Amino acid sequence: MIHPFHHQKKNGPNEEAPLVRIEHLAIAFGKPVLRDVSIDIHKGETVAVLGKSGSGKSVLLKLIVGLLSPDAGKIFFRDKEITGMDEFGLMDVRSNMGFLFQGAALFDSMTVGQNLDLFLVKHTDLEEAEREKKISEALEMVQLKDAIDKMPSELSGGMKKRAGLARAIVIEPELILYDEPTTGLDPLTASSIAELIVTLQQRLGVASLVVTHDLPTAFTVSDRAMMLNDGYAVFEGEIEKLQHSGDEFLLEYLAASRLDRERHDKLVQIHEDEKHPNPEPERSPAGPIPEVAKSAETDAKLPETDMNVLT
Repeated sequence: MIHPFHHQKKNGPNEEAPLVRIEHLAIAFGKPVLRDVSIDIHKGETVAVLGKSGSGKSVLLKLIVGLLSPDAGKIFFRDKEITGMDEFGLMDVRSNMGFLFQGAALFDSMTVGQNLDLFLVKHTDLEEAEREKKISEALEMVQLKDAIDKMPSELSGGMKKRAGLARAIVIEPELILYDEPTTGLDPLTASSIAELIVTLQQRLGVASLVVTHDLPTAFTVSDRAMMLNDGYAVFEGEIEKLQHSGDEFLLEYLAASRLDRERHDKLVQIHEDEKHPNPEPERSPAGPIPEVAKSAETDAKLPETDMNVLT
């Protein structure tokens, strides 16, 4: 079980030029959403973008893939500016990016395998046999190989996330963008998805940008973090330094996340206790239990579960 603020991620950035460079980005929809945001993302590192709901985290992802255009600032991918790029140029850029949507965004009328194949057809020139091999490899990496012929309606929430992640990696991207990868999942499934993100990053060596409001997930998967508040980046740096900031907003955010994690850990413990109940103590077949032992057995009670954590 991962402590709420235990930094697990080990891989860090290399010394090469950043794969993605964001400079003084700003965008408004009636009111400012992002203001003067800058950050670099290197190959082989994972950066978390944190903040409350509506803080502009997902907007940042849409700007990077060119679904939105900024009002000010620039975005570079492999030292090539992509802000203002036409759709033809953006298609080439997107072929080097994998995207995991909040709801997985699978086509309901296609099987899992067909969803991945459609992505390969769109972004590569591979022959059918090569595509089938890549689909099989991607599904095996996310532990979903047996679901290749299943329809999205047959999948659980966690399986849909895994299928969406398989689609994101099947084109072997240089950058993976995650939009709230653990939202809507139960605590155990959310933890497994976070662990899977770490495993894939270590195996593939890609750069990753993880948008999340879930601080425990961020500490599990990330090397660095950027915290957004009121459109500004109020923190940017190594994620383990986040909890040492004196910023008032960050302190409140950390406090709320601790409570969420305590509830999470309690639910996990309850689940484990239900799966592995304590066995009945063995009793000696030779005669009755001595009075002292009987008293100890009677007095020993398991601690009561605090049901307040579930409300």
